[in-house]
Amino acid sequence: MISRKLSIQLKKLLTLVGIWLLIGFLISVYDYFGLISEVSKEALLDYDFMTSLGFNLSAAFMGSVMGGSFLIFYVNEKLKDQPYGYSLLAVAVSFIVIVSLITVVLGFVMVQGKTGNWPFTEVIATQKFYAYLQDPLHLKNILVWSVVTMFTQFFLQVNDKFGQGLLWDFIRGKYHTPREEVRVFMFLDLASSTTIAERLGNKQYYNLLRDFYADITNSIIYNSGQIYQYVGDEVVISWLYEDAIINHQCVKCFFDVKKRIATLSEKYKSKYGLVPGFKAALHYGNVTAGEIGIIKKDITYSGDVLNTTSRMLSKCNEYHQRLLVSGQLYQSLRKVGSFFGFYKIGDEHFRGKSEKVEIYTVTAISPGS
Repeated sequence: MISRKLSIQLKKLLTLVGIWLLIGFLISVYDYFGLISEVSKEALLDYDFMTSLGFNLSAAFMGSVMGGSFLIFYVNEKLKDQPYGYSLLAVAVSFIVIVSLITVVLGFVMVQGKTGNWPFTEVIATQKFYAYLQDPLHLKNILVWSVVTMFTQFFLQVNDKFGQGLLWDFIRGKYHTPREEVRVFMFLDLASSTTIAERLGNKQYYNLLRDFYADITNSIIYNSGQIYQYVGDEVVISWLYEDAIINHQCVKCFFDVKKRIATLSEKYKSKYGLVPGFKAALHYGNVTAGEIGIIKKDITYSGDVLNTTSRMLSKCNEYHQRLLVSGQLYQSLRKVGSFFGFYKIGDEHFRGKSEKVEIYTVTAISPGS
């Protein structure tokens, strides 16, 4: 079974390949209608639509697989916490290399198809290959595909800005009209944040938060979570109910974050003289989800579940626990398996709620989870 991380990356890559193939087809159609116009009819002497279509689709497929893989598996993974100029430079360099490689490979194939000989094995084939390389058509392709590549990287960045899958929700207007959903929320808070801020100073504390949020992002995304908000030293994570419950993804997210920070402990010690600790609370319930705002539009959630989860988080220090889970969520989790061990540690009567909230904590990870 492939990992959640690889599944997301492959989905992005397949989407990119499909879009680029569509663009390659549209370029062929555009060239065709341009060449059959009265102005360009003489150019049709050596033009064949199917050859052009095969060339453009082949170029689009090769470019999307190589370029898309580079963007998704390297640029947007290894350079995501670098200034945007670094990723643009990497994209530009890779674009030049990939276009050059595709041009040469397709040139060899086309010349062999027309002459029956490979370039450099026969004089005419070699001459046609050099003529092919000097064709101004390549300049047009470079201009078109450079724009496509830059827009691709831009939309990948925008997709990350909105959050996993939310850009498509915006485009299709999923939340244009408010809708009811059942969601699981995790409020995750940096421990001893005030003390750390006083010790490090504003600038270093900001850098610590930036590194912390960047380092835990993959653990959230690859457990099907969506980053809802950053509020100072706190991040609010959301799941659709089914996504959170299956395999206990919402709880697993916490332990994956913990594991990730532990593996980076030396980095944090060398940069900040400490390893950031954190606490979290998990709860679920009904929310109303919808778009809000005009200039800075966003998707927001409203409901009692958010207030309850926030209040649960404030109880972590009182119970001396790093993770608290509501009894309501625990009852749902225990129905789908025993991936983690839970035990009840108290009942809380929060202001404004008629019933007490059972509080559980997670004691251990079950073998094999």
